This record gives sequence, C-alpha cells and structure tokens, in this order.
Amino acid sequence: METHKVQIIQTVLILLVYIIVYYINKNVVNTSLKQTHIQRGRRKMIVKTIQLLSSTTVLVLLASVWGVKQGDIAVFAGTILAAIGIALFAQWSLLSNITSSVLLFFNHPMRIGDRIKVLDKDFPHEGMIADLTYFFVHIRTDDGEIVTIPNSLIFQKSIVVVQNEEV
Repeated sequence: METHKVQIIQTVLILLVYIIVYYINKNVVNTSLKQTHIQRGRRKMIVKTIQLLSSTTVLVLLASVWGVKQGDIAVFAGTILAAIGIALFAQWSLLSNITSSVLLFFNHPMRIGDRIKVLDKDFPHEGMIADLTYFFVHIRTDDGEIVTIPNSLIFQKSIVVVQNEEV
C-alpha cells in the first residue's frame, strides 16, 4: 500500500478513536464528578480541560502520522510554553485571561451561582455569576443584564461573595 493511503487510514482511525474517547470521557468524568458532589461549574471546567488535553494528544499523533519530526513538535511545544510563561506576566493578554481562569477555578472562593460584588470605585457591579469561561466572568445583574469582566481583572479588584450557592 502507498504511504499516502496508510497515512489517511491512520488519520481516520485516530479521529474515530478520538470521537469515541471524547464521548466516553465526557460521560464517565461527568458521572464520577456528580457522585463526588462537585459543583456544576467545576465539573464543566474539568471536562473542558480533559478535552483540551485529549485534543492536544490527537494533534501530536496526527502530526507524527503525517511526518512532522519530533524536533519540530518540540520547537512548537516550546514556543507554546514560552507564550504561556509570558502570559503569566502580561496583564492584558488573552493568555493571561486563560491562566487567570485556571487560578480562579482552583483558588478563588467564587463559583457559578454565587452572588458577588465587584468593589470598584468607578464601575461597581453586583449580581449572580452566570458563567466562568476561559476569558471572562459573566455576571447577571438584578436588571437582567450580563456584565462580562476579564478574568485577569478579577485579580486586580476586590470581590465580595455575598451569597454562596450550595452544592
């Protein structure tokens, strides 16, 4: 068989396995996390993180199938890690918001469903946390408006958790 045809078959197999693993992971992780009584917002973030890791694995496998050298993959990974390292210090970059979302997930007491006050002299906000994404915290005000605040800004402002949602 020609090399090109073998690569196509391997690619199709990798993608099929990825789709199967994607749904198995989603169901198994959600089921096991529900049994541990972890909040819905945290479960959602854990599932997204596992999906990101499995997607990265699939990309590396596909790159190796199509002949990308290990050195090239290492250079690419090094570049990504350097960008993430810079993002830890770059206050307004998109990568700093992603890094901030991970820190908010593991280290901040606010959760989806909590009522919070953002203590800002110029732009105070109060409302319920509707969603925590990789880039923004979405706050639903009493007027029904959705206010989005960048995750990196959450670390610069004082936040008061007025009312915690129970598990």
